[in-house]
Amino acid sequence: MLTLRPYQDHAVENLRGGLRRKIRRQMLYSPTGSGKTEMAMAVIRGAVAKKKRVIFLCNRIQLVQQASSRFAKAGIEHGVIQGDNSRAAYLPMIVASIQTISSRRFSLSEFDLIVVDEAHGCGGSTQYHEVFFANKDKPIIGLTATPWTAGLGREYAQLEGPLFQEMVVAATIPELIESGYLVDADIYGPSEPDLSKVEVTGDDYNEKQLEDAVNRPKLIGDIVEHWLERGNGMSTVCFATSIAHSKAIVEQFLRFDVAAEHMDYLTSDVDRAAILGRVTAGETKVVSNVGILTEGWDCPVVRVMILARPTKSLTRYIQMAGRVLRPYIDPVTGETKEKALILDHSGTCRRLGFPTDEHPLILDTTKPGKKKPYAPPEEKLPKVCSHCSFLKAAGVWKCPACGFAPQRQSEVSAVDGTLVLMKRSKKTKDEKAHAERFGSKQDVFSMLMHERNQRQYSKGWVSNKYRKIFDVWPTGLQHSPKKPSDEFQRWLKAEQIRFIKGLKKKEQANAAA
Repeated sequence: MLTLRPYQDHAVENLRGGLRRKIRRQMLYSPTGSGKTEMAMAVIRGAVAKKKRVIFLCNRIQLVQQASSRFAKAGIEHGVIQGDNSRAAYLPMIVASIQTISSRRFSLSEFDLIVVDEAHGCGGSTQYHEVFFANKDKPIIGLTATPWTAGLGREYAQLEGPLFQEMVVAATIPELIESGYLVDADIYGPSEPDLSKVEVTGDDYNEKQLEDAVNRPKLIGDIVEHWLERGNGMSTVCFATSIAHSKAIVEQFLRFDVAAEHMDYLTSDVDRAAILGRVTAGETKVVSNVGILTEGWDCPVVRVMILARPTKSLTRYIQMAGRVLRPYIDPVTGETKEKALILDHSGTCRRLGFPTDEHPLILDTTKPGKKKPYAPPEEKLPKVCSHCSFLKAAGVWKCPACGFAPQRQSEVSAVDGTLVLMKRSKKTKDEKAHAERFGSKQDVFSMLMHERNQRQYSKGWVSNKYRKIFDVWPTGLQHSPKKPSDEFQRWLKAEQIRFIKGLKKKEQANAAA
């Protein structure tokens, strides 16, 4: 029988509680490497034990194969619906490809529970929308490590509500690092391309223009040079921008006698399995890919990520970084992976912050394709000293390394080819002081829930106000409204006054212009 970790057991109970409350569509958030499949299996076992039928939907063939393997290893008998590989579709538990379900117009009327793997892809997927609309009265549980994708909380008339109604938070990345279930990462940067002429299409960079910007001999040389300096000998995954870019990186590694291989969507399943087998065995030190290993690839032995693919998408960024955050103990030497290493040759870490930070845990209501690329608050981003290339904490004007104080913002620029260790900025909020003033985090969250219900504010209002107080997004808290204290009421009133004054200033400025 599967033994769940404490946070996993708590999340499973919260999911079951949601089902008891008739919440039809729940999103389970848990970071990459935290065991989302194990939590799903616990729910599935319970459903099958009650003579219910369950279908587990995946959006890629490789994920169908991986899920099937995981279920088989756990002793869960199941069938498969995926193209020519379909088998035993009569069993109570089925692993299926959403593409096959959609193309064959396969009815899910016989199933009592639908589980969706990598559910962040549901927001803009017409195939998933069709499944949701046709089964709006059935319980659906989505699994994801990146729940902030556009459209996941959007309202649909066909559903008489949002795509996903509630989110269950199992744990956050910082919490899992603190408890030893994930490892932290040292990040070196920047050695990055000039993206000034690269346009943004949708929520990320234009692919063709991006390839032109990154596939340059000097930048590729920097990648290999700094890997030899920082990551030499350690198993590494590289995320490249295009097939040509990835192959050029591998070619440069081979010139330095580093065992490296390339893979992309054209790589056959047999060759892909062979390549990844050599990575796991340590025969191949660097595997470079184009979007293939972003999701569903579990290889704890990999310690280093080379980020050669600039992105504005927080979802893509966190999915890539999650590949190296799993802990690992070498069975031969007993050596423990204390930290992962990220070599950022894309500037992404400076733009989006550290992948191991807290991230917004809100089901986004924006129409897919309309959401602006995610950017964390400016104060969280490290800055590069133009004099010595040290990455100083946000808000630090005078460089602590060399003492240089820039006169104008335009003087701050990265030095090409230099990788320096990125440092986190310290939080400025005093959580203890806020707790003494307003109560616990749960108290604040409950009081905000009460105000939101009373005043019919948007869903994001609670999270944004909570974050303004504690500098983190609300996670793992009970949705139990509570009447605000007098002190908290005064704070909310002051916030409203500040907001109104801000609007008036903007109106006056616009009128003057």
